[in-house]
Amino acid sequence: MGFGVDGSTEEAEVHVGIDSKGDCFEHEDMEPVSSTQSLPTRREFLIQTGRLAAASALAGVALPPVHGGESGGLRMALIGCGGRGTGAVSDAIQARVLPVKLVAMADVFRDRLQSSYENLKRQFADYVDVPEDRKFLGFDGYKHAMDCLRPGDIAILTTPPAFRWVHYAYAIQKGLHVFMEKPVTVDGPTSKRMLEQAKEAQAKGLKCGVGLMSRHSRALQQLAERVQNGELGEILLQRGYRMHGPAGYFASVPKPADMSDLLYQVRRFHSFLWASGGCFSDFYIHIIDHLCWMKNAWPERAQALGGRHYKTDSDGRPFVDQNFDVYSVEYTYADGTKLMFDGRCMTGCQDLYASYMHGTKGMAVVSSSGDCGLPSRIFKSQRMRRSDLIWESYVPEGESNPYVNEWRALLTAIQQDQPFHELERGVMASVVTSMGRMAAHTGREITLEEMLNCEHEMAPGLDRLTYDSPAPLQPGPDGRYPIPMPGRHRNREY
Repeated sequence: MGFGVDGSTEEAEVHVGIDSKGDCFEHEDMEPVSSTQSLPTRREFLIQTGRLAAASALAGVALPPVHGGESGGLRMALIGCGGRGTGAVSDAIQARVLPVKLVAMADVFRDRLQSSYENLKRQFADYVDVPEDRKFLGFDGYKHAMDCLRPGDIAILTTPPAFRWVHYAYAIQKGLHVFMEKPVTVDGPTSKRMLEQAKEAQAKGLKCGVGLMSRHSRALQQLAERVQNGELGEILLQRGYRMHGPAGYFASVPKPADMSDLLYQVRRFHSFLWASGGCFSDFYIHIIDHLCWMKNAWPERAQALGGRHYKTDSDGRPFVDQNFDVYSVEYTYADGTKLMFDGRCMTGCQDLYASYMHGTKGMAVVSSSGDCGLPSRIFKSQRMRRSDLIWESYVPEGESNPYVNEWRALLTAIQQDQPFHELERGVMASVVTSMGRMAAHTGREITLEEMLNCEHEMAPGLDRLTYDSPAPLQPGPDGRYPIPMPGRHRNREY
């Protein structure tokens, strides 16, 4: 089983700075130390005519030839053939740690599978060997794709997160290493299920990488080490922002008559909480995760605000999705420190997509722009002034792409048979993100324990789906799907 997205970005391709120059310095001191860079998302490796921009990165680079079944080489199966999955295959090839070859693909949408195959084959012909009989359609396609692998090969799980536990269970059964995209869960029952799966996989010596790439940013790694060594003093406050126009499948109008509710919701997964955790979980997890990493702790509770401002699109068609247009969350750590996060998907508003920390010795820019944009910086005051800058990250040549770095880490662990399992951390980052989302959707404070133990499984039975199955979410007579109603629905989100 696999799922794709359309040409719009699922991780918004926005380049947002503090000022019009994109520099993080205050306007009273505008001379930049160095220009800020926005790190491209995986989607930004897909360029004109659907070609992979990764090809330009490989120009002049001698990659090892790969042959199916070759000793020392790894076969890969791609489960979910949208932009994330296509980009993940590209990143694995660019890592150049082990010879890899894509040998099977699965999705529920034929056009997504074929588009992904054509893009990858065009750019990486020597690394793609997927004949028609190893292209699988349907909700059981993930099994057939993984059946093409040998124990110790790699399954790439890049479907909407609701299906992650289903696919991971089969990967463990088959003895496969896994790379999976974030988020990895959207509710309490599946989170606990995947924590148990993490233990099972570790006991079998299987490796698992999770696509929270900020933790593989060399700049953020440098900053995290300095912060945890006390260079910022005691952390007092963290701030994260992702505010830009609508992206991906953030908003949806009524489904076309020739598509089932199930396929509509899978196709437009950002719009539906059961499939993705909505825009909150899918868009905001990166910044929430890397700020928790900087603090070296998970928040214990959250309170939040949010709301829907727009009911129709510009043509007057009603929006039927479940997302709020704005979110504002106050997370609290055990020591009382606050993490403030603001998210907004609105056209015409001021954009801000960055993260910051304040300590007793000064402040830090964690991500200058985007989820992990270069450079990270430390200032000796609470002002982002050039005169107060005391440290700026430096990333060695060839290590600036965290999407490739995370694959290098996973493949190196496989090559050297070292412990490597990011799933528990990925689950906890997903639960913390869901905690903030649920606080906004219910209108009350939610604790981490409460989120993890919430009994509402949004989409049970996903391991038994077929094309004819009813959708986990049913529309009302007006064609609209249930939406969160803070204060009215207090123990579940809809």
